[in-house]
Amino acid sequence: MRPRPHTVWQALARPGYLLSPWPWRSAAYLLTGAATGAVVLVVLVVTAAVGGVLAIVLVGLPLLAVLALAGLPVAALERRRLRLVDAAEAPDPHADPPEPGLRGWLTTRLRERATWRELGHTLLVAGLLWPAEALLLTVALGAPLSVVATPLLLATVGAGRETKVLKLWTVTDGPTALAAAALGVLLLAVGAYALGAAAGARAALTRLLVAPREAGLDARVVELTRSRARLVDAFEAERRRIERDLHDGAQQRLVALTMTLGLARLDAPPGGALAEQLAKAHEQAGAALTELRELIHGIHPKVLADYGLQAAVADAADRSPVPVDVDVRLPHRLPQSVEAAAYFVVSEALANVARHSGASRARVRGEHRGGRLVLETWDDGRGGADTTRGTGLTGLADRVSVLDGTLSLTSPPGGPTLLRVEIPCEPSQKPGQKPGREPSQEPSQLTDTACA
Repeated sequence: MRPRPHTVWQALARPGYLLSPWPWRSAAYLLTGAATGAVVLVVLVVTAAVGGVLAIVLVGLPLLAVLALAGLPVAALERRRLRLVDAAEAPDPHADPPEPGLRGWLTTRLRERATWRELGHTLLVAGLLWPAEALLLTVALGAPLSVVATPLLLATVGAGRETKVLKLWTVTDGPTALAAAALGVLLLAVGAYALGAAAGARAALTRLLVAPREAGLDARVVELTRSRARLVDAFEAERRRIERDLHDGAQQRLVALTMTLGLARLDAPPGGALAEQLAKAHEQAGAALTELRELIHGIHPKVLADYGLQAAVADAADRSPVPVDVDVRLPHRLPQSVEAAAYFVVSEALANVARHSGASRARVRGEHRGGRLVLETWDDGRGGADTTRGTGLTGLADRVSVLDGTLSLTSPPGGPTLLRVEIPCEPSQKPGQKPGREPSQEPSQLTDTACA
């Protein structure tokens, strides 16, 4: 079973087009288009005339300004009329204003290309399309119907003696009138195809100007990007919650347990089995505490949450077995998602330097300029690194891309290796300032405290 046609173009290719509703839908589309165009022409002319006359006393200036937005309601109506001949979705290409109110709405609309495309479409409809549609309806529908009605006109208006067909020739007898009617049916069939083709062309032009299919794709891409960003934010919030719970819960209990075991060792008789068991338990508790601290740091470093990217990068460099020179200058705190993504990129890069590069020196440089965070990690190792070979940077590159950032790697054989990250962002707080609390220490002191 063949699927039902969704557009007039699909219907035109079917053998049953003349017996389907599509010829009538095409005629209705063109008829409403001609009526809309005539009304729009009158409204535009009257508005421009009144606005021009009243502009002398400045009252008409708003009316003239409204003409720039005249395409909005016309385009909205056109998107609804498209359903007559095209069942596909006609998306609204306009974006939501970033802030509520008339000013935000006007600013957004006047800056959009869609607004000016719709204005051009409105002028085209009012000046050219509606007369062409009216003429086509007259030729393809009105004239054949008049010819079909020849026998009726001969019997009524002509009193059975004579009648004029399209005011071109005279019919004086019944057989000739029936022949004219048969010709009219044939012309009506041809006109139905012409109406369908014209309606399809008119709909294609309308969709191109006021309802491009790419607009729906763009809207879905924007929503997908926003949803990915929301997922990243939620993921970061969950990481911070887990880090906080472990730091304030399990870690504190392990610290208390370690201290209790240490005090018990002091009270136990030296050299006995009890002292040996307590010493072993004390060491195991200390090892568990160390592992838990490393786990907490890997989930979300507390120094990053409290004191920002600059202090966190310095802390990561201190932990690296390869000497690292750090030159990160950030006069302000950045959004939490940006700081987290940048930190984990640097942390993974330094881990790769230590594991794979054989480098004797590394360097991390970073700054915020031109509305972008720029971070570079360099090492003098053997090179040959590739993000597709399991270096751990592929997932981080995806994470950076969610923030509209870029991650690039340059690592020729023999080295050196340079990893560069750029993320667009705006500052949010001063450096060293913990959210919700005034800074009481210098960033360097805070870093040392966190590392300790």
